[in-house]
Amino acid sequence: MTADLSQLVKAYDVRGVVPDQWDEPLAELFGAAFVQVTGADAIVIGHDMRPSSPGLSRAFARGAAARGVDVTEIGLCSTDQLYYASGALGLPGAMFTASHNPAQYNGIKMCRAGAAPVGQDTGLSEIRRLAETWLDSGAPVSDATPGTITRRDTLEDYAAYLRSLVDLTSIRPLKVVVDAGNGMGGHTVPTVFSGLPLELVPMYFELDGTFPNHEANPLDPANIVDLQKRVREEGADLGLAFDGDADRCFAVDERGEPVSPSAITALVAARELDKHGGGTVIHNLITSWSVPEVVREHGGTPVRTRVGHSFIKAEMATSGAIFGGEHSAHYYFRDFWNADTGMLAALHVLAALGGQDGPLSGLVAEYDRYVGSGEINSTVDDQAARLAAVRAAYEGREGVVLDELDGLTVTLGDTWFNVRPSNTEPLLRLNAEARDEATMARVRDEVLKIIRG
Repeated sequence: MTADLSQLVKAYDVRGVVPDQWDEPLAELFGAAFVQVTGADAIVIGHDMRPSSPGLSRAFARGAAARGVDVTEIGLCSTDQLYYASGALGLPGAMFTASHNPAQYNGIKMCRAGAAPVGQDTGLSEIRRLAETWLDSGAPVSDATPGTITRRDTLEDYAAYLRSLVDLTSIRPLKVVVDAGNGMGGHTVPTVFSGLPLELVPMYFELDGTFPNHEANPLDPANIVDLQKRVREEGADLGLAFDGDADRCFAVDERGEPVSPSAITALVAARELDKHGGGTVIHNLITSWSVPEVVREHGGTPVRTRVGHSFIKAEMATSGAIFGGEHSAHYYFRDFWNADTGMLAALHVLAALGGQDGPLSGLVAEYDRYVGSGEINSTVDDQAARLAAVRAAYEGREGVVLDELDGLTVTLGDTWFNVRPSNTEPLLRLNAEARDEATMARVRDEVLKIIRG
């Protein structure tokens, strides 16, 4: 096939439409390129429930094995289960998933041994270059004896490891509704929750990569409507929603109201800081001001980063941080090889809720101190010009602080906003936060008026 790898290879993974943009022969080339760049003599591979995932995964394994590398296939798994296998086995890994993207998409998330990230500056650009070089001629024949391809089940070990990090044995019984969105949470949740004092109400646990009920993207409010309704109907203590590859987890409280990922970040940060006796916590620049406040109150040091998986993981490794959180519900743990795992964050929420008598709404109120706009996207003709217009409107105002760590962040008293360009679409993304709804709305609308001309 003819492939434009610039459209497939993103900041830290490969993602596109199958088979229009990529297929099994290309996956085989990626497998060969991956082992050449990492220098691995063994790797571990997993895949999600999308119809194209088993074939793509096996093709990648063939490309790797043809170059003398032994391949361990763990089969159906969540992305954080693949990270567990990479960490526990000390092997580079590849996960076949398109996460929350629609059914026709698929992709590869790759990591080095110990779940260390593979990003543009840490091998991904070289993998792309090799695959492009080999597109017409194929990967060069290797002199090595072909490696083996074997199967291994890691689900029980993954579940046991997570439960060893958070003690839920003595919590009060909780009723929890879980919406797996027909994704990999339907595979992992029953095993992870087994034996815990939880009454599980499952929703859409059937593995189906065509997503017949709703997209497996809980960041979109439309995709948690069913969960919110079911929590209220069941009189449950809380609801949890996982995305397609189950590396992100969202929560709703006993009223069916969404819990801000920033509040979850602050709650988990407090628990991790108490557990470790302090430490560094990473948060990206559009998480709530609540996060650094709570971190300091619990004896920790907050470190602010750009938005994005690769930046968080790099800063985790550099700073030795014990925990990191993003507004998108990615949660990173030092005890999990600095990788992100929504399941471990969910266990922390269950432990915190079950360790006291009040409802989740009351518990998270301590960590949810501001009013946020959520992320608002605006299509623009010229990202740089519109961003410059926003800067011009605010620079020089009394008391205004500007910074450009990622896009433009403007702080004015008890409110702030960030405007940053999308790397892949002609969009500007706005996030705003204030002490009260009226102030947030005023600032939000003022900035949107400038962005949209």
